[in-house]
Amino acid sequence: MLNSGNTGFMLLATSLVMLMTPGLAFFYGGLVGRKNVLTIMMQSFVSMGVTTILWFVVGYSLCFSGDVGGIVGNLDHAFLRGVSLDQMFGDGSTGIPLLVFIAYQMMFAIITPALITGAFTNRVNFKAYLVFLVGWLLFVYFPFVHMVWGGGILAQWGVLDFAGGIVVHAIAGMAALASVFFVGKRKVEDKGMHSVPLIALGTGLLWFGWYGFNAGSELQVDRITALAFLNTDLAASFAGITWLLIEWYRERKPKFVGLLTGAVAGLATITPAAAFVSPTSACLIGILAGIVCYFAVALKNKLKWDDALDVWGVHGVGGTLGVIALGVFASTAVNEAGANGLLNGNAAFFFKEAIAVIGASVYAFIFTYAMLFLINKFTPVKVSNQDEEIGLDNALHGESAYEM
Repeated sequence: MLNSGNTGFMLLATSLVMLMTPGLAFFYGGLVGRKNVLTIMMQSFVSMGVTTILWFVVGYSLCFSGDVGGIVGNLDHAFLRGVSLDQMFGDGSTGIPLLVFIAYQMMFAIITPALITGAFTNRVNFKAYLVFLVGWLLFVYFPFVHMVWGGGILAQWGVLDFAGGIVVHAIAGMAALASVFFVGKRKVEDKGMHSVPLIALGTGLLWFGWYGFNAGSELQVDRITALAFLNTDLAASFAGITWLLIEWYRERKPKFVGLLTGAVAGLATITPAAAFVSPTSACLIGILAGIVCYFAVALKNKLKWDDALDVWGVHGVGGTLGVIALGVFASTAVNEAGANGLLNGNAAFFFKEAIAVIGASVYAFIFTYAMLFLINKFTPVKVSNQDEEIGLDNALHGESAYEM
């Protein structure tokens, strides 16, 4: 039977997650230079169109229909064949239509590859990006959704990932790092960060949307929904302030962009654990996120990896840290549907989480690098030095964000 309360909440959560992709576009757009604003924003927005089409054609079916070797689903629901308007999600206990679940999961699929684009900003041809977007969804994102959330091998093994530490952030962050290594450094120095207000707007939209991302993953309204909502805000706040304090101490000035980046790191890190840990643990996870992600970015800078917008340091490291923290802090006293972690006497669960996130990260890195190598055989992945000098907005799209 339809539960109008749960259905209304899930439609709202779906809308919030959809809003995160424009939020990401603003966040990334503010971080780049004036000549490349539209290009980086378009890469996020085009994912909304391309991923939606692919999700309708095969994505939902590959993620949630049947099972092939525990790795991926089948094509029984390709083009949403066999999905009726009155069909309920799962066993019907949540009272939401299956169509709502399909739409909700589609929003996750849209934003995940868009996260990667911040790493190779100013360097990648649009045609190559479109091929990359489709290939990465088909061979990285969809299989991991099935393995973790669709009843695949990791779910059967007992791995938990509430809203996407493995499925979203770890694999996107490692794909970003592989992309950085493949395309190399920018030839033209980009002053970057042309609009801090845009970064702040993007952060606000991401933070706001993240409540739908995390709390919505309960797929109904109950006490766990409230827990995930609160834990999301706690982790983001503690991480943002932790990052701010570290940067203030090291650079003698409190930096606004540091505060914003730290908050996003906290959001990414709490994502897999939001419904499985106590609020106190969420605060500790936020502090760890602020410290670990800050120094991951510092390491990246020291090694001179040209991850332009710190996708690896914030999302890759944050997502991995969050999954490992889940293995440490999880408690069935908080959520009986979860598990006990290392601190509650369950070392086996901790090792499962660690092995799963490390394995997923390695696969995402290797496959992404190999796929870019193959794409480059057919169409250049990296733009020319001349296009980089002109700026990709004009060189690739014939548009500009501002009068020059």
